[in-house]
Amino acid sequence: MADLDIARAVTAQPIGDIAKRLGVPDSALVRYGNDKAKIALEWIDGQKAKPDGRLILVTAISPTPAGEGKTTMAVGLGDGLSRIGQKTAICLREPSLGPCFGMKGGAAGGGRAQVIPMEDINLHFTGDFHAIAAANNLLAAMIDNAVYWRLDLGLDNRRISWRRAVDMNDRSLREVVTSLGGVPNGAPREGGFDITAASEIMAILCLAKDMADLQRRLGNIIIGQDMEQRRFVRASEIKAEGAMAALLKDALKPNLVQTLEGTPAFVHGGPFANIAHGCNSLIATKTALKCADFVVTEAGFGADLGAEKFFNIKCRKGDLKPAAVVLVATLRALKMQGGAQKGEYADANKEALVKGFENLARHVENLKHFGVPVVVGLNRFAQDSEAEVDLLRQRCAELEVEAISCTHFADGGAGAEDLAHAVVKMTASDTSEFRMLYEDSLPLWEKTRTVARMMYGAQGVIADKKIRAKFQMFQDGGFGHLPVCIAKTQYSFSTDPDLLGAPSNHVVPVRDVRLSAGAEFVVVICGDIMTMPGLPKHPAAENIRVNAAGEIEGLF
Repeated sequence: MADLDIARAVTAQPIGDIAKRLGVPDSALVRYGNDKAKIALEWIDGQKAKPDGRLILVTAISPTPAGEGKTTMAVGLGDGLSRIGQKTAICLREPSLGPCFGMKGGAAGGGRAQVIPMEDINLHFTGDFHAIAAANNLLAAMIDNAVYWRLDLGLDNRRISWRRAVDMNDRSLREVVTSLGGVPNGAPREGGFDITAASEIMAILCLAKDMADLQRRLGNIIIGQDMEQRRFVRASEIKAEGAMAALLKDALKPNLVQTLEGTPAFVHGGPFANIAHGCNSLIATKTALKCADFVVTEAGFGADLGAEKFFNIKCRKGDLKPAAVVLVATLRALKMQGGAQKGEYADANKEALVKGFENLARHVENLKHFGVPVVVGLNRFAQDSEAEVDLLRQRCAELEVEAISCTHFADGGAGAEDLAHAVVKMTASDTSEFRMLYEDSLPLWEKTRTVARMMYGAQGVIADKKIRAKFQMFQDGGFGHLPVCIAKTQYSFSTDPDLLGAPSNHVVPVRDVRLSAGAEFVVVICGDIMTMPGLPKHPAAENIRVNAAGEIEGLF
């Protein structure tokens, strides 16, 4: 049965009943129909004195076309914890329309481990992405307007750094020229679009602590440099932050939905982990921690990207202390990492499994740098052989981590109860000794080098003189204390997407570096990664339609 059919077969519980499980009163809900709601910020502010629950991060090995299933695992584990009597909430990111209509599909889980309403979550949901794009593009319009009217800022039209955003995979918008058509249309300049998930506004919304912090961060956005001294010019200097905050007022409120089994789920914010920091909103996570004993969240793509940024950016900014990490793997993905080709990875192949295990081992080693207990969650398929499962358990035991089989895709929360018990046991004595990978005081270039060496297995990083000068400019400009957000391919520890397994002693080429002063990190763009993806030859959009009954078909 297709994911959408499974989701439609379940009758959603009233969202008020879901909220009551977390102690959220009906008066704090801003309803979007009967099955989803936002939670009022005023109520959230009143919960800050409460103790936090235990925060569990779900991450994964390096992604492959064979699939790993982080979101499915996060949902399954949440349902499993609920089934064994733990007060649990799940925190996920909102899907972007780009991947939904592109190659990846939706991001609401799958099988018996989904959040609902699946169609709404994967499409317009509560309008957060649209609000983020509108705020992003309002700033772009106000920047061009400031140049047109020659406002007293000395803003250099050649050095405007702000880009526009749209929530769609559209390669033709990566680089554009604006203001053509003569004097009435302004001064022509080169610009471009990023996908909304990669917008600094998305990162700001996901890292803001409250409305005041949101507006402060919006004002701190660097929009370009002035003509005379190359001084950084901020959004506050064109008085843009207030109107942007007004557009984001409702978007900042976290969204509450439910799993197929009724576990409360916060789905809020949606940055990509290969080109942004890849975590759901801080405000949703912190709200969940005040309302539940266990909070299960995810970070995008492999642990070298999503988990690293979760620890070094989100936990740093939000003063979070994760209690445990679940590293998701599948036998077929490990075999693909070991050289098995598409169409072969479902077959028994111990040689490929052993070789591909190097990828999992590297991720386990990386996670141990942060001092957080790790367990491997094996996302099982019906065709998986017991012999190969036993081999994986044996190899994991040699790394001093436990591997636990999970069948939540087919069996829902019941299929993740063993993992749930293991998580409760490993967090009961609070053995987490969480630490960051680097200190704030380390220079930006050295932070980048540290991540490349300790997370990617690289010798170091390289960049031409122009890029090294940008690092130094940001360092000298007072931004050296910020963490780095490395944008690179998700498919490899290197910047070559075809280099699978656990490559070592490579170098990481830095193509560009961008300052996100509002989000309070520096984006380091490596290899050929794009901040505006393109559609595949046959995008998923070709198969999506509305049938005669008014139902959406083809969404997955």
